[in-house]
Amino acid sequence: MSKSQLAQRVVGIEWATIEGQRPRHAGSNARLGEHGVTVRVPLARLILDDGSSGFGHARATIQDAQRILGHSLAELFLLGRGSTDLGRAFDFPLWDLVGKQLKQPVYQVAAAFVGKSAASTLQAPCYDTSLYFDDLHLSDHDAAVALIAEEAQQGYARGHRNFKIKVGRGARHLPLDAGTQRDIAIIHAVRAVAGPTGKIMIDANNGYNLNLTKQVLAATATADVYWMEEAFHEDPVLYRDLQGWLQAEGLHTLIADGEGWAAPPLLDWAREGLVQVIQYDIHSHSFTQWLALGQQLDAWGVRAAPHHYGGHIGNYTAAHLAAAIDGFTFVEWDEVTTPGISAPDYGITEGQVQVPAAPGFGLTLQEDVFQRAVAANGFAMRG
Repeated sequence: MSKSQLAQRVVGIEWATIEGQRPRHAGSNARLGEHGVTVRVPLARLILDDGSSGFGHARATIQDAQRILGHSLAELFLLGRGSTDLGRAFDFPLWDLVGKQLKQPVYQVAAAFVGKSAASTLQAPCYDTSLYFDDLHLSDHDAAVALIAEEAQQGYARGHRNFKIKVGRGARHLPLDAGTQRDIAIIHAVRAVAGPTGKIMIDANNGYNLNLTKQVLAATATADVYWMEEAFHEDPVLYRDLQGWLQAEGLHTLIADGEGWAAPPLLDWAREGLVQVIQYDIHSHSFTQWLALGQQLDAWGVRAAPHHYGGHIGNYTAAHLAAAIDGFTFVEWDEVTTPGISAPDYGITEGQVQVPAAPGFGLTLQEDVFQRAVAANGFAMRG
């Protein structure tokens, strides 16, 4: 990037939230009630002196915008690293903007920052994350299993081959034994949909304890669960016990954690081998921090699978990390349609996200829709 490009100032900032919808209602998980169909997507657009712009997910405030207005791109984004502390609230719009300035997709920019060369096209493995507790209204276990299997079939028809299943029905919503047995039956049913080569993951949202985790994994050994996510609150003593048990049972299930209020020592436990998949949220952790974290995880032999749910465009932006992180394992895909946001040339084929080589993140913003949202619930400033 030229000095003149880096010297350009941010002269305009626009921010708004646009509502999107999932194709079907999302039910409960082990902790929470129904997630519904509506998704709120907070977006910011940064505009430079020359009129060029970049946009992306940003949970930013007017005060955040006031702090960066008038600052140069060089003060907000460092080549070879990413957004600075000053620019961090606008991390995704900045990556999009820099990619457009360089006329490169973000995945090529990110790969170059860590000394890798990225191909002109990119595919990133993904999984369908939509299999929630949509069955709680059904007293008949067979009917409940059939419902979740049908939902998995819907994902298969959209190109998915890998699936994550919410489990832990007995933690809150159903009696313990009945909920656990339903979890087990559903895992086997989704395995049948995924076929022998698809990967299935289970996520208890901390709704299991150690003994329940062992019970479920033993009962689903033939289903070959790829990872066990958030089985219980992070605890190195229990992780060690679970790891020893998995080895003794000859199971290859990985332990995954980190999407929510992760324990501060989680990375230390990952380096020790107690946790094998790190899942910090793509939006909360930021693209810049994920890029740096990915290099640490690669050095330790730990897998990366950024959490993403309820933000829509994280489906696309997380995929760009796959070119820069050797241990990148999955994009978490939350199917959503949001008016005004389109992702031309992205698609899912045989469990892989096809990522276009368009500059930036390759997303487009419909101007009239965005401006109506800015007027209704956002803000715009110039300086």
